Amino acid sequence: MKGRLFSSKFTMGKITFMGAGSTVFAKNVIGDSMCCEALRDFEFALYDIDPERLEESYIMVDLLNRNINENRAKITKHLGVENRKNALRGADFVVDAIQVGGYEPCTVIDFEIPKKYGLRQTIADTLGIGGIFRALRTIPVLADFAEDMAQVCPNAYFLNYTNPMAILSGYMQRYTNIKTVGLCHSVQVCSSILLGELGMADKVKYPLQEKIAGINHMAWLLELKDADGNDLYPEIRRRACEILDNPPENFADLVRFEYIRRLGYYCTESSEHNAEYNNLFIKSKYPELIERYRIPLDEYPRRCVNQIASWKSNKEHYMSGEISHSRTHEYASYIMESIVTGRPYRIGGNVLNTGLITNLPSDACVEVPCLIDKAGIQPTFVGKLPTQCAAMNMTNINAQLLTIEAAATRKKETVYQAAMLEPHTSSELSIDDIVSMCDELFEAEKDWLPQYN
Repeated sequence: MKGRLFSSKFTMGKITFMGAGSTVFAKNVIGDSMCCEALRDFEFALYDIDPERLEESYIMVDLLNRNINENRAKITKHLGVENRKNALRGADFVVDAIQVGGYEPCTVIDFEIPKKYGLRQTIADTLGIGGIFRALRTIPVLADFAEDMAQVCPNAYFLNYTNPMAILSGYMQRYTNIKTVGLCHSVQVCSSILLGELGMADKVKYPLQEKIAGINHMAWLLELKDADGNDLYPEIRRRACEILDNPPENFADLVRFEYIRRLGYYCTESSEHNAEYNNLFIKSKYPELIERYRIPLDEYPRRCVNQIASWKSNKEHYMSGEISHSRTHEYASYIMESIVTGRPYRIGGNVLNTGLITNLPSDACVEVPCLIDKAGIQPTFVGKLPTQCAAMNMTNINAQLLTIEAAATRKKETVYQAAMLEPHTSSELSIDDIVSMCDELFEAEKDWLPQYN
């Protein structure tokens, strides 16, 4: 993943943000970049297909540039497919944060049609039938991005934040020549969240030593040691089992704690996500499991409604001259800074499994430690995952690989196969119902999908 060489004296470059109508997230990534001396003089190109949201983000970013960046950056805006190449032209880094089909109608459809068949979901953006169809809607758009990038910025890094992460990043890594890494929010906070929930955060010696690897949203905290090298897992497992036996009121991380008890390891993404990544927790035959594990069904639609309301109430703040920013923990600006300056940085990145995890397939997209410097993004060798962890990952990878193949071949049969082998869907529905549900989703979302045969 080698990019162009920036000189030791910082050179103005270009960062393009695809899906800039995601105003709050655009603020985080672009604001982070403006907090970094090496990136402050870059051009920030904002691209979206929604004129209102693009204009709002442009106003917000321009205000940030004035308030925290001494007006040093160049801010441009690019609306619609006809202006996409101009947004990408000459970019060094492309940040992707799009949502094809939006909350309405497509996210609503992803939940409501499966619900008719008795299939309940929590988030439906990473796996499950909702994640499959979100991927099918999004991959054609990313393929168009890649085609444009090959023409106007072939050496740019594509920093993908869009879900389903492993499917989308895996498609880009296998079917395009664009240098792609998938970035999540959960890796860098995994250990701190766990220790906080267990009441251990102020009882350990920092800095921590950790090892995390697996797949996106199900990467395993394989090792966690304190600054002196003491293994923290024995105490973690003891306390996690105590909490499972008598969970505090409103404690919401019970699925991942059950992972600790039954599989031996904690994983990166939340319990509401992981509840739908397997066939163990959401079961119509055992409705009491929903209450026992405090699983929030239909959680993502609720979040979308709340986020829309929050944006309406906070919009004036983001558009006001008072807006400011402090650098967040998002990986994007640190990656770009490291490549520009050569100062080493480490991330958990989603990359093609080129022998990095030896007991997962080579064409899977895996989440592993990656080293960043002027040479680019260098994934590191992990070796073999614990067998039970690899097996759990494989139940997800099966559906991911079939969804990628379906998007590449445009075959309905392969979509059916992805759904049939998706663990939650297949544990609840018959083959006939799975095929019928997929056909309904194809029809309801046909305006956002290419033709499937």
